[in-house]
Amino acid sequence: MALLLFTQAALAQESKLAVTPSMGWMSWNIMSENPNEKDIKEMADAMISSGMVKAGYQYIFLDDCWQGGRDNKNNIIADPKKFPSGIKALADYLHSKGMKLGIYSDAAPLTCGGYTASLNFEDQDAKTFASWGIDYLKYDYCNAPEDVETAKKRYGKIAQALRKSGRDIVLGICEWGPREPWNWGAQVGGQSWRTTYDIRDKWLDTEGKGGVGIYNVVDKMAGLASFSGPGKWNDGDMLVAGLHGTKGPSSAFKGVGCTKAEYQSQMSLYSMLNSPLYASCDIRKMDDEARTIFTNAEVIALNQDALGKQAERKIKTDIWDVFVRPLANGDFAIAILNKSGSTQNANVNFADLGLTGKYELKDLWQHKIVGKNNKWNGEVTAHETKVFRLKKV
Repeated sequence: MALLLFTQAALAQESKLAVTPSMGWMSWNIMSENPNEKDIKEMADAMISSGMVKAGYQYIFLDDCWQGGRDNKNNIIADPKKFPSGIKALADYLHSKGMKLGIYSDAAPLTCGGYTASLNFEDQDAKTFASWGIDYLKYDYCNAPEDVETAKKRYGKIAQALRKSGRDIVLGICEWGPREPWNWGAQVGGQSWRTTYDIRDKWLDTEGKGGVGIYNVVDKMAGLASFSGPGKWNDGDMLVAGLHGTKGPSSAFKGVGCTKAEYQSQMSLYSMLNSPLYASCDIRKMDDEARTIFTNAEVIALNQDALGKQAERKIKTDIWDVFVRPLANGDFAIAILNKSGSTQNANVNFADLGLTGKYELKDLWQHKIVGKNNKWNGEVTAHETKVFRLKKV
């Protein structure tokens, strides 16, 4: 089968599907193999009452294990015990609350969890998803060949099917990075692509045996700024704030939890790097620390900035990573990460970042102006990220 690449005109239309990175909540870490109608509705209600929906988190992303096989016409169906009212009813419920529903499938006969997937049923499944009112499709790559060309064909095929379905459905490519989807994801019709294997509830993975930590993702995405922009986003996987070592997928491979500074750094750096933002803790039981991290409007504004230009890493040393991104109104954002295990004193001259002159600095976690200067000096604790919005003065 010839690979159907999207034309420039079609790509321009595609970009309107995800003008800014998607925001929401993903079921996998908490519900794993038992996503169900009751818990999903409760989670949606908790997202509203917690202020997350107001802050921009529109989506519930229903991950793997929702499927109940196919009916006698080969239409994919939901597990009737997990979703007795069906997926359309769930989508209607979310839409009535001003939210959106994402769903999951895989570019093979079976998903990662061994459930019904979409290979050779792309058009039929896309029409089904559209008829249910689905707004987003996470398309995984378990049980599929390792080569790049097959991946491009399979993702291209589902993208074309979604476009023919009669409904605007965002496509999230999830092949975990080995085939470098940032090089081809937009051309085959995706709006975002995972850059690494699944994230775990930890700061750094040094063993390479499974899963990655927060900084592994940040370090990978730091080199991919040129591939990011409106309608095409590098996806760093789930936000892990609020998990605190919760038993489940996120705790595998020594995912024992992170410090407040580390959880906050993930939110800061993912916002600077234009990653989609999707929480994964139990919102119904979320603590104030996680709520504060998820709903920081000034940090979210960086992620959702209309210019859509991913931050570039301007400084990388053993201790420091410093990122800079331009913003739509002419301001700049800078993020200063202390990678070491102890508090360090930072001394950052803005001229070294390509920013000349003097700026008013607003600390986006303290929510206050902290000076007018051409540099910033201060303490940064272990794995903390200082984030400032700079306005020229």
